[in-house]
Amino acid sequence: MHRLSDCPLGIYEKALPPGDWPALFSRAAELGFSFVEMSIDESDQRLARLRWSAAERRRFVAQRQDAAIRVPTICLSANRRFPLGSSNPETRRTGIELIHRAVDLADDLGIRVVQLAGYDVYYEPASDQTRQWFLQNLRCVVHYAEARGVMLSMEIMDTRLMSSVSRFLWYRQQIPSAWFSVYPDLGNLSAWNDNAAQELELGLQMGLVAAVHLKDTLAVSCESEGKFRDVPFGDGCVDFAALFAVLKRHHYSGAFLLEMWNRGESDTRSVAEAKSWIEEKIWAADQAADPVNRSAIE
Repeated sequence: MHRLSDCPLGIYEKALPPGDWPALFSRAAELGFSFVEMSIDESDQRLARLRWSAAERRRFVAQRQDAAIRVPTICLSANRRFPLGSSNPETRRTGIELIHRAVDLADDLGIRVVQLAGYDVYYEPASDQTRQWFLQNLRCVVHYAEARGVMLSMEIMDTRLMSSVSRFLWYRQQIPSAWFSVYPDLGNLSAWNDNAAQELELGLQMGLVAAVHLKDTLAVSCESEGKFRDVPFGDGCVDFAALFAVLKRHHYSGAFLLEMWNRGESDTRSVAEAKSWIEEKIWAADQAADPVNRSAIE
């Protein structure tokens, strides 16, 4: 019997109190998560991971193995700072290099998926030209990843360019590679789209969903720019019941990633509460489709 509750549930690195890798792995395991998603953001500290030495890469693998926890994905948000569509050619070259280095790092560490941020630009005005450069350079990095057998997966974002699975599919048509998939963020998808369930279904029907981010958001409207972070689960616009029903119907068996941000908390109480809340929603989706005794599931 297929159950969504059998899908791996992971935690975003930045949701946990800061610490070295053994500490992060220990906290994730104590909370009952199956894996940790590594972050390589625009900070110099995390960008330095792309230049880890061979010894540092071996040490990371050993620490992960000792902790008996997986790190199957990298969230590469560094391209906000170095976008592929920038009007500055040096910034574009750096953006391409960052993705190449992330692919190489993933290859060395045994990480399977590098999640991309779908921004043509972020800190500068967008235009037809920035979108053209974005497509051109996206094609370049997908081909690089394809040659190395590493999946590049495009997140559904907090900006309009990549705000739906339909918009991703246009890029997928231009770059028809088996190593280019979509990583729906249910919060971002719901904030932009009244038909979020239909959008999610598009990706599932085509077999292009690599993994799924779980968070709540406030919807974009004529009166509001929406809110894409730090919305408590249950207080936002995401219809988790409807979206989990779609995933259940399509026998989704991939990973779920709980996306939160630590804001200086020294404990993990909020993460544990969010995990419990989302597991109840996942269990309810299983029950709705396959009504059985809960004790049988557990």
